[in-house]
Amino acid sequence: MASRWQGRKLFTQLSAQSRIATKQQQQHSYRFPLRLGARFNSSEPQLTAQKSSYTPNYLLISAVGLSLAGTLGYKMVHAADPLPPSSPEPGADLALPQAVQEPDQLDGPTLAERDALTKKEAGVTSDAPMRLRMEKFIKEQQDEIVWELQKLDGAKFRRDEWKRAEGGGGITCVLQDGNIFEKGGVGVSVVYGTLPKAAVAKMRANHKNMHLDENIDALPFFATGLSMVLHPKNPMAPTVHLNYRYFETSHPDGTAHAWWFGGGSDLTPAYLFDEDAVHFHKTLKEACDNHDKDYYPRFKKWCDEYFYNKHRGECRGVGGIFFDDLDETEKDRENTFAFAQDCLKSFLPAYMPIIEKRKDMPFTEQEKEWQQIRRGKYVEFNLVHDRGTAFGLNTPGSRVESILMSLPLTASWHYMHEPEPKSREQRLVDVLRNPKEWV
Repeated sequence: MASRWQGRKLFTQLSAQSRIATKQQQQHSYRFPLRLGARFNSSEPQLTAQKSSYTPNYLLISAVGLSLAGTLGYKMVHAADPLPPSSPEPGADLALPQAVQEPDQLDGPTLAERDALTKKEAGVTSDAPMRLRMEKFIKEQQDEIVWELQKLDGAKFRRDEWKRAEGGGGITCVLQDGNIFEKGGVGVSVVYGTLPKAAVAKMRANHKNMHLDENIDALPFFATGLSMVLHPKNPMAPTVHLNYRYFETSHPDGTAHAWWFGGGSDLTPAYLFDEDAVHFHKTLKEACDNHDKDYYPRFKKWCDEYFYNKHRGECRGVGGIFFDDLDETEKDRENTFAFAQDCLKSFLPAYMPIIEKRKDMPFTEQEKEWQQIRRGKYVEFNLVHDRGTAFGLNTPGSRVESILMSLPLTASWHYMHEPEPKSREQRLVDVLRNPKEWV
């Protein structure tokens, strides 16, 4: 079935520029903590020398994408307090310090400059660094997903390309008020930066393989990821989300120092069709089973626990898979990359048959209103509990439009609303409160 969704290269590479203005402390190689009360669109976030509750200062990745930057930045902050897979992960703290060594303080070309030269001279081949191969792969997948969604919907995605002064950038594709999708976003982010020694020490809590020579004060890092959310118009058609990402620190010569992958996808229906949930989970399970039979049950459980609306006592949807921190302690990098590739490639065969089946089903005004109520719960999770969104919105200079592309175009909240007993609406709520094993 996967061959049905063969991709096409439609678009060009990064252009347009979006940068986060920075200011350097005179006597140190990293910045003072930022007060996150600074306005997001300020070109010069206010710097303060007040003592932070986090010591020593460490990096927070500038939020350039919904889940990529937020998730990675949050992990750097909270690496000393790793979250077990059995526990839902909290939203990001609201007052966080930032410390990034300035790129021009490093000797020799930066990692971004090395990669730009590699792309220019040799292109991205199978022998290229993993970071470039992952970036190339997710951009190809973005093109393929956008192409297939445009064919289905008939409307075109708006495409915004932007760059970061420090290296990298992103491509944000958004469809709004289409024929089938009320709103959809498919975004790629690429981030280059530098981790001070203190940040590396923090991250070693989750990655024991991260060693830093005492003579080196900082490490270059690279992060890239693809995020997508689709909100169909028809209440019988489910919302879907995915995110796949890669993080790497590098030695001064550009070779990999430490690395890990993360990702997953999940389904959020307003009206539950069991066969849809079974098909979605079965497709993901097949991708997982090709690499490790333990992956699906482990990552399915992790997904149910992460996408959990704690204040409502229910899951956001019927789940899928979610994983993070997959590094060399699990499997070697090539095998883990192949696993992430297969999972991302499984999205179209997992979701397209569902949306094709449900997009034209009849529905009533009451069913449309129930969809709006369920979207309200989706918004609640993203703005209250999702760590990537919370981190991004509280990072000065973040690209807010990319962060909020996950939100539906419309949603509603009814005071003290409860579905009718034994109704289809109540059955959905029952499943969300007690997640099922679909395969």
